[in-house]
Amino acid sequence: MARRFLIASVVCLSLAHHIAAAEPGYGRGDFTGGEAEHWAFVPFIRPEIADVQRRDWVRTPIDAFVLAELENSGIEPAPIADRRTLLRRVYLDLIGLPPTPAEQQGFLHDDSPEAWPRVVDGLLTRPEYGERWARHWLDVVRYAESNGYERDGAKPNAWRYRDWVIDSLNSDMPYDRFVLEQLAGDEIEESNAKSQIATTFLRLGPWDDEPADPLIDRYDQLDDVLSATAATFMAVTLRCARCHDHKFEPFTQRDYARVLAIFEPLKRPQNERADLDRLVGTVAELDAYRVATAQADQRTSELATQIEGIEAAICTRAAASGTSGLDEPLVAALGKPSAERTAEQSKALADARAKLAELAKNHATEDERRQLDEWRGQVEAVKAGRPPEPPRAYVWYEEPGDPPPTHVFTRGNPATPVERIEPGLPAVLVDSPPSPPTPTASSSGRRLQLARWLIQHEHPLTARVMVNRVWQHHFGEGIVASENDFGQMGDMPSHPELLDWLASEFVAGGWRMKALHRLIVMSNTYQLSCAVTQSGLKNDPEARLLWRRSPQRLSAEAVRDSILAASGQLNSKRGGPSVFPAISASVLATQSRPGNGWQPSDRAEAARRSIYAFVKRTLPVPELEVLDFPNTNASCEQRTVSTIAPQALTYLNGEFINAQASHFAERLGREAGADVEAQITSAFELTVCRPPSPAEMVASREFLTAQEAQVMAEASRDAPSDAPTAAQQALQAFCLVMLNTNEFVYMP
Repeated sequence: MARRFLIASVVCLSLAHHIAAAEPGYGRGDFTGGEAEHWAFVPFIRPEIADVQRRDWVRTPIDAFVLAELENSGIEPAPIADRRTLLRRVYLDLIGLPPTPAEQQGFLHDDSPEAWPRVVDGLLTRPEYGERWARHWLDVVRYAESNGYERDGAKPNAWRYRDWVIDSLNSDMPYDRFVLEQLAGDEIEESNAKSQIATTFLRLGPWDDEPADPLIDRYDQLDDVLSATAATFMAVTLRCARCHDHKFEPFTQRDYARVLAIFEPLKRPQNERADLDRLVGTVAELDAYRVATAQADQRTSELATQIEGIEAAICTRAAASGTSGLDEPLVAALGKPSAERTAEQSKALADARAKLAELAKNHATEDERRQLDEWRGQVEAVKAGRPPEPPRAYVWYEEPGDPPPTHVFTRGNPATPVERIEPGLPAVLVDSPPSPPTPTASSSGRRLQLARWLIQHEHPLTARVMVNRVWQHHFGEGIVASENDFGQMGDMPSHPELLDWLASEFVAGGWRMKALHRLIVMSNTYQLSCAVTQSGLKNDPEARLLWRRSPQRLSAEAVRDSILAASGQLNSKRGGPSVFPAISASVLATQSRPGNGWQPSDRAEAARRSIYAFVKRTLPVPELEVLDFPNTNASCEQRTVSTIAPQALTYLNGEFINAQASHFAERLGREAGADVEAQITSAFELTVCRPPSPAEMVASREFLTAQEAQVMAEASRDAPSDAPTAAQQALQAFCLVMLNTNEFVYMP
């Protein structure tokens, strides 16, 4: 490990060929206190795979690094988990859903050495993989579909970014490209609708539609963009240098301003304080659409003028004959050319449009009727031939020309600029000021050069940060436990050589995420059981050295989705505008405008996977919020895991859970028939992915018998004829219990 801290003198390659800076020179050489040699600021060198005594235990290089630490600490690893446990673990981990009974039996009866790799590879190709892992990314990028604050208005078409993330993960987009498109998808040479949608990342933060000070609000928005970029891709707390030099990290106010200047040219599409989206697509696509639309509009206008002219003549004629029923001001307006009408006359004619058209139809001659029909047919043909509108996306934009200047602000107040700063990078991460960016036809090119700097192979942070995030969601905690802070105040890595080996492997493998997943889940380290060894408990009680598997509670979305899967109600429809699960009136009443912006979807749509539920900042779905859905106002590196009374109240008494318990019971009746033991077995397999033990079978039968007796004792004589039978109500109660067991909501 020590050698990692001795390489700073030989690895300080230039990290910044790409960002503009005209100010005096700066770079890591200016730091004399060792700040530039902090482990995360030094480019990684691929370490040699550790040598271990128990070589037979090593299935992948990951195991060698982990076992080396265990052997040095005198810790014996836990046994490998049984096959049922492993299957449920990898399903919940990779796709966020439990294996079906058929999938369980298929794996358990496959004795070939390729059984496990086949399961892993199959899961990585399923579209549910992207839905599961996109949610992890959305936490980090502070994804929400509303602006927050009092009115919490919707961000139009923000859902397209969610779908872009899902599709990118499913297609195994290389991570370097994933970064590039989110920061500069509008600036790349091959920019298109999809890459432009990716830049929604920059605009996901909260937005005040009625700020007290517009200037401060503008820089709060840019601060959000800077903060999200620094935390997401570099895991540094650069935001803390807005008002003063960072108190703990080697970041100055000038560093903050240099990076702020990269985003200074961004403009927010809006109409006064109304939040707007924009058309996206290639230059050729958008130009062709605008030309075709303008031509269609012009032709439609010409035809409308012709139609209105002949209708006006007919109506004037009818008025002269005294058969029109039109009042005199309207007749006077009809008799004037459109260019000579007053505003009041034009409005009166517009308001009477339907009446005039009907009058003209009734009084037209045969030739006039034929002409009107022909022109109306042409109008319909023009409408039918209009090109479809390109996608609209919730993105910033830039304008060509010189970007606005950026300054260092006294105490971070934009009203008190003191020093002009050119775009650049934190000095501790570069050898010298980078060169100016190359503007594009429609932008400054600054974000493109930032992105290119971030995805250089020798960048010390980008690959480390991402492999740490992937590791975190496989094991519950990153190798660096402060996943958004790799700085001097962040945690030290528990396995530094493993982190650097994974980062180098990630880059060498083309930044491919699925290969990284496969490498991890194929390891013995991933497949350890949760069993406790005495040596581990004594020397590493928190299992930071990975001698055992630490059980993880499922995320709120995985719990809800698993419930829907067990009940048979899960709707597998993918993509598109978000859905609105039912929320009780009492919860909606907490809004400043109760019910505003939340129209519940029908039952089938509401039963889609939780990632497709609308994310409203001031109104999270209660079933998700109570299980620690993140605060979407800032990047969430790690969700909290709380145990509080409202969780039990929501998942025992709530409308959603009781409706699903009812559906679950109906499913058991359909699929297992009337045999009680078959119903119990099926319930266990659908929830915890195993059959009940003999003791559990006895306890379950006793529960059903007692519950049925209680229902019958409490039944009213005049109960409605369509009420479920006592046996069915008892089965519903049993299903409710199964959906609330610890084993169901924890990943083994």
